Amino acid sequence: MEILQQIANQLKTAKQVAIFTHMRPDGDALGSSLALSCALEYLGIANEVCVETDLPSNLRFINGLEKVKKAPEKEYDVLITLDCSDEQRLGALGDEFMRAKRKKDTYNVDHHVSNTRYAKVNFVRECSANCMNVAKLIEYMGAPIDKRTAEHLLLGLLTDSGNFAHDDVNEETLSLGAKLVKAGADIHYFNYNLFKKQSKARAGLYAQTMSGMRYFHDDRFAVITITREAMQKHGADNGMTEGFVDFPLNVDSVEVACSIMEVNYRQYKISLRTKRYADANKIAGTFGGGGHVRAAGCMLFGDLEDVIDRLSYVVSQYLED
Repeated sequence: MEILQQIANQLKTAKQVAIFTHMRPDGDALGSSLALSCALEYLGIANEVCVETDLPSNLRFINGLEKVKKAPEKEYDVLITLDCSDEQRLGALGDEFMRAKRKKDTYNVDHHVSNTRYAKVNFVRECSANCMNVAKLIEYMGAPIDKRTAEHLLLGLLTDSGNFAHDDVNEETLSLGAKLVKAGADIHYFNYNLFKKQSKARAGLYAQTMSGMRYFHDDRFAVITITREAMQKHGADNGMTEGFVDFPLNVDSVEVACSIMEVNYRQYKISLRTKRYADANKIAGTFGGGGHVRAAGCMLFGDLEDVIDRLSYVVSQYLED
């Protein structure tokens, strides 16, 4: 934690901080960023939260989204990235980061095993959610975890721990959750909005997607495909697909689940989940992606059936005989 204390000390001396997180942000990315923003505000330090892409529809219930910009609007002296394993995941902000790295202090606080340590100072600790690292960072900065900050941290904690269901959940995860609830975060509100609430459009897309689920390798590898045509048919958007990949993993025989979402012509966003022994990070790493042992992702290009064949072959190398 010495490096995290060093980052905290430097942030406290900053005049203007830019906080970057990855494209198509999830709850942990936004929760980490907005929580740190609250802590900096408490200390009187000006800051901006930046995400290159539009924010997903499933997270629009979060307070504080008006803070999020697509690029810095003010000059900053410190740049910190949160929940981002490499600079490419920043999208267009990656160029901004590389320019900043030459002249300014840059920090990287993350929890992905695939992190490339791309900043001048890097703190990478594997844990259930990066919000756990940010909670420690806020503590070292001497800022309180008030109700607003607790809500942002709980958002990330619930999202990346799978509502406290993933196998990396431990005493620290649960202890932080209790602390955040004690600080005023409404866990029932977040549970409903993150895991239960859905629109008619999402329900229709979900039903169509799961009805087309395919199995490979003696039903140990399950694949769902989400096409742009299907999303247009149901009036859905990308944010509504959050959590789709978790359903195939509930099938008893399945060890590896994969969601293939069409984002452009011949371009697919791949999300992988594993159950007991297969390493999702290594599977995604074969294609230039990464993430965690149980959850990872990458981008693939080409015809859909070719993409499925390539994934199927690589997955087969990680299934036990």
